[in-house]
Amino acid sequence: MKCTVQRYVLREVVQTWLAVTGVLVAILLANQLSRVLGQAADNHFGPHVVLDLIALGAIMNLSVVVPVGLLLSIVLALGRLYHDSEMSALQACGFSPARLLPPLLAFSAVIAIGLGWLTFVQVPRADRQSQLLRQAALKEARFGQLDAGRFRSFAGGDAVFYAERIDANGVLHDVFLQRESSSGRLEVAVAATATYTRIGADGMHRVTLYDGHRYEGVPGRSDFRVIRFKEHGIPIAAPPAIAGTDDPDTKPTLELLGSLDPINIAQLQFRSSAPIMVLMLTLIALPLSRLRPRQGRYMRVGLAIVVFFVYSNLLAFAKIWLEKGELSPWIGVWWIHALAFGVGLHLLWQDSPPRFLRRRHTGPEPA
Repeated sequence: MKCTVQRYVLREVVQTWLAVTGVLVAILLANQLSRVLGQAADNHFGPHVVLDLIALGAIMNLSVVVPVGLLLSIVLALGRLYHDSEMSALQACGFSPARLLPPLLAFSAVIAIGLGWLTFVQVPRADRQSQLLRQAALKEARFGQLDAGRFRSFAGGDAVFYAERIDANGVLHDVFLQRESSSGRLEVAVAATATYTRIGADGMHRVTLYDGHRYEGVPGRSDFRVIRFKEHGIPIAAPPAIAGTDDPDTKPTLELLGSLDPINIAQLQFRSSAPIMVLMLTLIALPLSRLRPRQGRYMRVGLAIVVFFVYSNLLAFAKIWLEKGELSPWIGVWWIHALAFGVGLHLLWQDSPPRFLRRRHTGPEPA
């Protein structure tokens, strides 16, 4: 009977976990989509960039979705058993809820292994790719093909370009171009038409103006020069190639091992927290899901969310304190997990006290 009940409850938890995690991932993707689309609209990212950023963002946020999904799935699955009096019937037959802990911990251990691979390997890689992709897309948007009817800035805002319209052959009409040198000298060019081409693999661009005037001088002085031209080419240098990022979130885990830098130590301990959190939340979720008679099956969901919110925020605070050197690396974020472990054991003790204590309160069993 024991193995049958454990398999039954475990199947309920797994099915609920798949459903809850699927819903959370869908909400995450919707939020990610709206945020990335807003950035794409502001910076003119390409469609492929949007899809890649959404996928990478989903990978980075799975380390948050998976633990809370497991916590909610255990609370919901066991809450249904309590609500439908199935757990009461099992307890009447001598089956303690504490006997569900081994299969639940085994399932959470499998999830913790996968989550460890995700947080130690995939999340830093996805974070780095996301940052590099966003920077590359921003560079391409700023130094890509010029559009008509819109001001475009180059060289950190030192060069401004505007064209009234563009024809089917890609020729720009009624063009305005302004550049400012490091010495403060201003150059303004107005032309009837212009073309825009890339002239090198290093990102160099050239705007060629036709039939226009160029005005050169320093604002506030009267010695401006006016030059009429038939053709005038202006080179525009794109920013240098992206070398990478020093964000500790993007560093490979092997690079963090053995480091004495408090920031790297905090990052490594924080990455270790997600798998440990899964096990601690499983320990807390079992007694947390207990319902009193006539309580709704969703009664403990709000409390479970509060538990996860407090747990995750304490980890974030401990990480910050460790980065600032206010906590010893030996204490680090481990005291948060120790606190969660103690809370879980206390709740489990209250929910299913050991048999010898039950005998002490109820007297010896009849012969």
